[in-house]
Amino acid sequence: MTVLTTVRGLGLNDWLVFSGAVYQAAWNDITGQAPGYGVKDFDVGYFDEDVSWDAEDAVIQRVAAAFEEPLRSRVEVRNQRRVSEWFEAKFGEPYPPIKDTAEALTRFVAPAFAVGVRLEDDDQITVVAPFGLDDVFDMRIRPNPHRPVAKDWERITAKALERWPELTVIEP
Repeated sequence: MTVLTTVRGLGLNDWLVFSGAVYQAAWNDITGQAPGYGVKDFDVGYFDEDVSWDAEDAVIQRVAAAFEEPLRSRVEVRNQRRVSEWFEAKFGEPYPPIKDTAEALTRFVAPAFAVGVRLEDDDQITVVAPFGLDDVFDMRIRPNPHRPVAKDWERITAKALERWPELTVIEP
């Protein structure tokens, strides 16, 4: 909630906290682990048509300044519109530009990972889950049916199974 409340106060456009901080929190609750177990960082995505590094870095610095350690080092912010500028060079697969932050979730490695949350001004939580929530609550990791299998699929699933052996992995 600290991350959600702080980011809400920064006025970022179309922002979500997503990925591990969300689905891993659910897995921890299901398996009786401590709330922060396995959570490496808090991924924050926002959307801005300005795809320059300078614009994104200014937001990264602004968000970092809003947190004290240890959260300052664990909140990672990325302009989801800008991902198309570097993704193919880093991961070897195309990533056409997207229209909003929610669309970024449709390109995540697995449906279970594709969940984002935002704390609204009225304190309601918006949940964005383009593949639904069954894979999260069923503790199932399967490849995203709308993209090629990630080249590091085996590493990703092995790492998850180390922390949550209760997971079911559906191999490609």
